[in-house]
Amino acid sequence: MAPWNATKAKVQLRISVQRLRILQQKKEAQAKAARRDIATLVERGKIETARIKVETIIHEDVHIELLELLELYCELLIARFGILDTNSREPDPSVSEGVYAIIYAAPRTELKELHILRDILMHKFGRELSTIIMENSDDRVSERVVNKLDLTTPPKELVDGYLKEITRSYGVPWAPEGTELAEDDAKDGNEAKDEKGSSTPDLGLPAIPPTEDDSDSGNKEKSQTAKPAPSKKPTDDFDDLAKRFEALKKR
Repeated sequence: MAPWNATKAKVQLRISVQRLRILQQKKEAQAKAARRDIATLVERGKIETARIKVETIIHEDVHIELLELLELYCELLIARFGILDTNSREPDPSVSEGVYAIIYAAPRTELKELHILRDILMHKFGRELSTIIMENSDDRVSERVVNKLDLTTPPKELVDGYLKEITRSYGVPWAPEGTELAEDDAKDGNEAKDEKGSSTPDLGLPAIPPTEDDSDSGNKEKSQTAKPAPSKKPTDDFDDLAKRFEALKKR
């Protein structure tokens, strides 16, 4: 294991943040392409094949959330690096959640930068504590992290929900077995197919509703004459991190 070096540890944290962001973007792009393929499969009547691919999409979405969570933990450790750098065999409570998450989850990712960071943290806090964390024998690791590493088969209801959203976004009429296709969904699907010159829709879940500026021409005129909104006061780094963690809790 690499010895604890404060300068190297901080650099490694920053590198890990950058690599985590790049990997998230790569996986999100792959997920969009996969959703297009799923819509095509449904249109061709290959529903079961589409369902299998949807299960993969769901696992990938959860893994992206894990990467986002690990990115936030790395940012938290950077912001509180002075506390992390103290000479202690137990991480301070203000940084312990991030330390435990990285040691536990890093091996489940493909990022070698995160693996190096994990080795640095394990050396600092000792093999005994690291073993406890890796096994999570006393439930020290955040439940959010543990749940996002659960690879059980997604429930049928969730698969159907994803499949319905994907087909709706691409204008492919489809409804789960035993339910009727809503008239609005069928109408929207036909309009999407007939519309010329439109770009391929973004299939991020859930679908983003149209903004007020796109709703009607009256609103457009109002937006042109409205005064610009006052700039918001920058939030504290810790407050910003707390809000992003809270948003992840709701997923």
